[in-house]
Amino acid sequence: MPIKLPDTEAQLRSMDNWHIRTAITSLTPRVILKNMHRLREVARICNEFQARRAQDHPLRLGSFALLPLPDVDGALEEISYALDVLHLDGVGLFSSVNDRYLGDPSFAPVFDELNRRRAVVFIHPTHCEAPEHTRLDAPPFVVEYVFDTTRAIVNLVFTGTLKRCPNIRFIVAHGGGTVPFLAQRVAMMEGHRGAKNVAEVIPMLRSLYYEIASTTSAFALRSLQELADPAHILWGSDLPFVYGARLQEEVDHWEHYDGFDAAARAAVEQVNALRLFPRFSQAAGELGSQI
Repeated sequence: MPIKLPDTEAQLRSMDNWHIRTAITSLTPRVILKNMHRLREVARICNEFQARRAQDHPLRLGSFALLPLPDVDGALEEISYALDVLHLDGVGLFSSVNDRYLGDPSFAPVFDELNRRRAVVFIHPTHCEAPEHTRLDAPPFVVEYVFDTTRAIVNLVFTGTLKRCPNIRFIVAHGGGTVPFLAQRVAMMEGHRGAKNVAEVIPMLRSLYYEIASTTSAFALRSLQELADPAHILWGSDLPFVYGARLQEEVDHWEHYDGFDAAARAAVEQVNALRLFPRFSQAAGELGSQI
C-alpha cells in the first residue's frame, strides 16, 4: 500500500484537529487491484477490520463495505455478511471494475439486492491512468479519476440502472466528476436513437448525493449547485490521501465560499449525513436530536 495505516487513536486525533466528528471509512481501489487472486478473502478481512473499529468507536467511525467484484456471487454473500452481521453503514463501489462500468449487465444482481435493501452506496473512482499512447503523463488524479466517475454515472443512466434501482441512496465522490458541468449534454441522450430507453436524465442526476472532497473551490461548487439541491451535497475530506496543506486549502475554499447560506452550510457539513446515517445523531448533540 502507498501509505501506512495509522493506528485508530492517531486517526481520531487527526479528525479532532480537522473538526471532524465522525468519519465514514472506505477502501482504496488499490486493495482490489493488488489482490485480484483472493478477492473474497481480502474483502472479508477489510470489512471485519472496519467493523472492529466502528464497534470500538461507534459514534466516531462508520464504514462502507468492500465487495469482491467482479465476483458477483461473492459480492452478494459479502453484502449479506457486511450489512446483516457486521452492521456496516453501506457499501463502497469503484467507478469501474476490470474496465466494466457499474451498469454492466453482469452486475445487475448486485444492484437489485442493494435496491431491495435500500442501501447507501458510495461510488469512488477506481485507480486509472490515461492510455499510454496519449502521452498525457499528468498524474491520474488530475483528470482520469474525475472522468472515470463521470463515465460511471453516465453508464448507470444509459443502462437504466438508476431507474431500475430507485431505492439505492447513491453518493458519488468528488462532486460527481464532470457531471454537473455536462448535465445538459448528458440529458441529450433522451430521445436519441442510440439511447432509446433513456428518459428523465436531470431528475435522475438530481436524485444522487454528491460529496465534495477535492471539489470545494468555487469553480466546482457553483456548477454543482446548479444541478443538486443542498440537501444532496455532503462534505468529504479524502483523508488520508489529501492531508496537511492540501486539505487546509480545501477547508479554506469551503470557508470562504459565498454560495451557501447558514442553513445550507449546516446541511452539507452535518445534517444531510445524519439523515443518511441516523445512528450518528447522538454524536451530533442537540442538532442530531432534532432530526
